[in-house]
Amino acid sequence: MEEELTDFKGGMTENYVCVQLIRSGLRPYFWRNDRGTKEVDFIVSLAGQLIPIEVKSGDNVRSTSLNDYVKLYRPPYAIRLSEKNFGFDNGIRSIPLYAAFCIRDL
Repeated sequence: MEEELTDFKGGMTENYVCVQLIRSGLRPYFWRNDRGTKEVDFIVSLAGQLIPIEVKSGDNVRSTSLNDYVKLYRPPYAIRLSEKNFGFDNGIRSIPLYAAFCIRDL
């Protein structure tokens, strides 16, 4: 049973974040590169700017897809939701998963 939950952890976490974004009045989109090899989980409009959001359900918070998006489109900042605490480093705002509901207020 535990192994089955682990298999779906990423999808369930992304679904949770999507619901929180919609409940906050945001309209989430996603981004995928031309080859379909990289994708960013969500793109939302905040204060007239398109902001990429990457969701991480595990310990590894690295994301080459988010880095590629930032290099290509140069948003004012990016957001990473994970189990880690609040922070800001290299243009990425870290937000704990439990606080996904407050993204609109950033």
